[in-house]
Amino acid sequence: MEKELIINSTPTEVEIGLLEDHKLVELHYQKTNSNFTVGDIFLGRVRKLMPGLNAAFVDIGYKKDAFLHYTDLGPKVRSLVKFTDGALKGNTPAHLDNFKYAPEIIKTGKIDKVFQKKQPILVQVLKEPISTKGPRLTCEINLPGRYMVLTPFSDSVAVSKKLGNPDERKRLQVLAESIKPKNFGMIIRTAAEGKGVAELHEELVGLQRKWEQVHKQLRKSNPPLKLLSELDKTSSILRDILNDSFNRIVINDKELYYNIRDYMGQIAKDKVKIVQHYGGNRPVFDVYGVTRQIKSSFGKTATMSSGAYLVIEHTEAMHVIDVNSGHKMTNSKMDTSVLDVNLESAKEIARQLRLRDIGGLIIVDFIDMKNPEHKRELVRKMRDFMKHDRAQHTILPLSKFGLMQITRQRVRPEVKIDTSETCPTCKGEGKINAAILLTDEIQRDLEFIINSQPPSKLVLAVHPYVLAYLKQGFPNTQHNWFLKYKRWIKLRSNIDYQVVEYRFFDGNDDEIRLN
Repeated sequence: MEKELIINSTPTEVEIGLLEDHKLVELHYQKTNSNFTVGDIFLGRVRKLMPGLNAAFVDIGYKKDAFLHYTDLGPKVRSLVKFTDGALKGNTPAHLDNFKYAPEIIKTGKIDKVFQKKQPILVQVLKEPISTKGPRLTCEINLPGRYMVLTPFSDSVAVSKKLGNPDERKRLQVLAESIKPKNFGMIIRTAAEGKGVAELHEELVGLQRKWEQVHKQLRKSNPPLKLLSELDKTSSILRDILNDSFNRIVINDKELYYNIRDYMGQIAKDKVKIVQHYGGNRPVFDVYGVTRQIKSSFGKTATMSSGAYLVIEHTEAMHVIDVNSGHKMTNSKMDTSVLDVNLESAKEIARQLRLRDIGGLIIVDFIDMKNPEHKRELVRKMRDFMKHDRAQHTILPLSKFGLMQITRQRVRPEVKIDTSETCPTCKGEGKINAAILLTDEIQRDLEFIINSQPPSKLVLAVHPYVLAYLKQGFPNTQHNWFLKYKRWIKLRSNIDYQVVEYRFFDGNDDEIRLN
């Protein structure tokens, strides 16, 4: 699988598109002045204790108090509080070799037994602010690197379950235990596969420096205060997903280009050559097809190449996705056709969940299937399609009503993009689909007609504006259709049509109805 990262930097934000085999699968935005990113470490102050919710509201400098639930404290939270109090007074060193743990808290405890109002605490952002909610916090501090995650106040060593080779897992486990600092835990990531002790130790030293930086800033500090910033969005994505299948990283900003090159030199020197600077006049997202894919992928309806489409609805409690075959599913071998549409839809749903960063509960209404083996195959394929999703997720088998339930980790606000354009007829009183997608719809219908009906004369009637577009240049769209289908499609204009209206006619000038 080939992966490309296309980065569009503007004065106010950075847009990042991740493409897999030239298909847009993730879209990220980062405001250049964003002060609250997942992974940032803060010294906060308890503003309010809520025994009924078993949670606390913490001031970290955001306009709304951040939320800290008892389940996000971690068993060693009293040790963290002890370290924080000592560091604030200058009595506790950064290294934890001689640090004595405080008693652990119990899972069924109460938050007002752990914290007091106005108490300073060390916290890390677990989820960015979403809608009207402030950030969500955790007291289980971790310092992520490319090969490992360092966790203070822990003695455990874990290896990523995504590493399937048991011998490699055992080797990394032994290696990590040999270099692990006292009172620090380690989680070895998938990217560490095949790496030696020198590479892991070098990164470990860098993560320990970050912890020392946190400790240094704690001394005689007053909350709220940011102590450590997570990497910018681009660097954190590269750190988490960079592998040998990456073949291109394109950046339109020269300063960011040099920064990424320097960062790549630190984490993967052999990959520096894939970083490219784009200096053309057209927007970089347009050149690499990202804009077109955004237009076709967002909105209430997502259409697939076969003509089947998804309807994606958002409610306060959940997301609901309805699978529709469209008008192009043939009646021959109905069971197989239904399975094919459902499998194609499952792949697109997996992509849409990543692309829109949809979290929470998702209900999918697939087309009904009677064959039990087909149902099991659909569930298996859905899990395979979701393997590349970095967000934690759970997929349940189809219910007796034919519904699939999916839960997906919600970390950031859902990506929402309005893909409609102002209608030239009603001047904005209504909305139409983006004009860039009209030719795709026409070609899908044309291909269906050619594949499903005997050869005959074909006429396409469109608005004059669309006709001019189809005949523009050489070779134009009409010529390309001839080369592809070996049939000449006659074009005819009709001023009475709406801009996005089109119809097909046969040799007898009878309309070919597709619905």
